[in-house]
Amino acid sequence: MDQITFHHNSVLSDVHLLLPNAHHLMTRLNRVGQPVFISKFKILSDNERHDDNDPEKGKRKYGEEGVEGKVEPVLDEDGDLDIPHRSRRNPVVDVGRDIVCPIILKQSNPVLEEEEEEDDEETDKCFKDIIRIEHTMATPLEDVGKQVWRGAFLLADFILSKPLMFRGATVLELGAGTGLASITMATIAKTVYCTDVGEDLLSMCKRNATLNTHLMESSGGEVRVRQLDWLQNDLCTDADVEFNWTEEEVADMYDNTTVIIAADVCYDDDLTDGLFRTLYRLCSNLLHNCTIIISIEKRMNFMLRNLNVSCKAYDHFSHCLTQLQDLTDGRCSFRVEQLPSNFPQFLSYERIEQLELWKVTSTLLPSDQARSDGRDVFI
Repeated sequence: MDQITFHHNSVLSDVHLLLPNAHHLMTRLNRVGQPVFISKFKILSDNERHDDNDPEKGKRKYGEEGVEGKVEPVLDEDGDLDIPHRSRRNPVVDVGRDIVCPIILKQSNPVLEEEEEEDDEETDKCFKDIIRIEHTMATPLEDVGKQVWRGAFLLADFILSKPLMFRGATVLELGAGTGLASITMATIAKTVYCTDVGEDLLSMCKRNATLNTHLMESSGGEVRVRQLDWLQNDLCTDADVEFNWTEEEVADMYDNTTVIIAADVCYDDDLTDGLFRTLYRLCSNLLHNCTIIISIEKRMNFMLRNLNVSCKAYDHFSHCLTQLQDLTDGRCSFRVEQLPSNFPQFLSYERIEQLELWKVTSTLLPSDQARSDGRDVFI
C-alpha cells in the first residue's frame, strides 16, 4: 500500500490535523487493512497549562431556556450565512506541534518501525506525562471510534482535575473508541471496564492500554477491555468470543461500579437511543447510585432543505436527556445538569465553545417505589 485514498464519505477528526512531531507515518496496517498511526499526547505541567477562571462558563441547569432550542444563524447584509472565525481567548502554550497532512507517501519498513517503537517505549516510560495512542485517520462514519476526538480530551481534562471524585472507583466507559479516556481514568481509579464493539477496534484499544501501563503503576489502576453492544440486552460471556466478560467481572461491574463515562458518542440517533437504553438498563441493575459523565461536541450543519443551521444529533441527545430525567416509574431516578467547563486543561487541543460536559446522577429508588415487573421503561 503506497498511499491512502480519501473517499467522499471519509471523516477526519480535528485532533489529527495537529500531530506530535514523533510520528508522521503509519506504523502498521490493522486487521481490515486500515493504516494505523501512533500519536503522543503530553499531559501539560502547571506551567504549561492554563485555567479558565470564569466560574459560570458553560454552567447550565437542565430545563433552562436555550438547552434544546434552535441555533440562530448569523447572516450578512445579503442574507447569506456568515460564519465567524473562532477566537482563541485562551491559547494553549505551544508544545511543539506541527500541522501535518495525513497522507502516506510510502508504507514504513516494519523492521525499522518495530525497532523505533521499542526505543520509543523505553523513552516514554521515563516520562510519566506522555500518553501514546494508536489510531487511524480519515475513516468512514462507522469507524470513527478508531480516531481520537476532542470530546475525549475534554473528558480526560475533567478526570484529571477531579482526582478525589474517581480515586479507587470502579468505572465503566461506554463507546471507548481508542481508550484515551479509560487510560486517563485508570491513572486514578481502581478498575476501568473499557467497552466498545468490533474486534479490530477493541484490539487497538487493548494495545493502547498496554502501551500506557506505566501511567497506571502509581495508582495501581487497571484497564479491562471488554465488548459491550448497546443494541444487545446482555453482556457477552461466551468464552469463545474475544473480549468476553467472565462471570466474576459481570458481578464486579454490577456490584461495584459507581461511575459511567462516555466521550463524544452521540452522532447517530439510533446509537444515541441505544446509549440511553443501555444507561437506563445498567443503572437499574447496579448495586449503588451512579454518576454518569458524558462529553459531547455540538456539531452545526447548514441544511440546504430549509437553508438553516441545525444540530440534529445534539438536539436528539438533548431530547434523550429530557426523557431520562422525566422518568417517573422505574428502578431509579435521574437528575441532569450541565457541568461548567472552567476546569484546568491538561491536554493540548482547542477547547471550543461547542464542547460540553453533562452529568447525570442515578439514584436507586426504595423498593416500594420501584417497578416490580422488571421491564425497561426507557424507550
